[in-house]
Amino acid sequence: MTTSPDPTFGRELIARGVAVVGLAGVALIHLLDSLGKFQETPYMGWMYIALMLSCLAAAAALIHTNSRAAWLATLALPASAIIGFTLTRTVGLPQAHDDIGNWSEPLGLASLFVEGTLIAVAGYALTALRPVHALSGRRRTSLATAR
Repeated sequence: MTTSPDPTFGRELIARGVAVVGLAGVALIHLLDSLGKFQETPYMGWMYIALMLSCLAAAAALIHTNSRAAWLATLALPASAIIGFTLTRTVGLPQAHDDIGNWSEPLGLASLFVEGTLIAVAGYALTALRPVHALSGRRRTSLATAR
């Protein structure tokens, strides 16, 4: 008996590919912006490093599996960066008040675009693609074999 392929498999691969490129983009944008952060506000430089490494780890996880945890990280990491960007532009952060009101910085706008796209893709993946729970050991089955 021949089973038909899972109709969501192609969409899953595309979503994972877009997310991997987006996560790498977030890491790159923050790498480019981090050059002066360690002199200005060292704690923000370390937050950038944590964000970059976390984005790369989430990207690596998505390369290997369609796990719910990887998709949740893909949603949470850019959301945290958007929150940080918004705080620095509105009320400022400790020792970082220079960017209040500076909404038109090109790297910041690029970051918001990539991060917003990642949130949308991760939201789609979590709701429509039904990622597996990585710790459960369950393998994804096609819709045809699940019937």
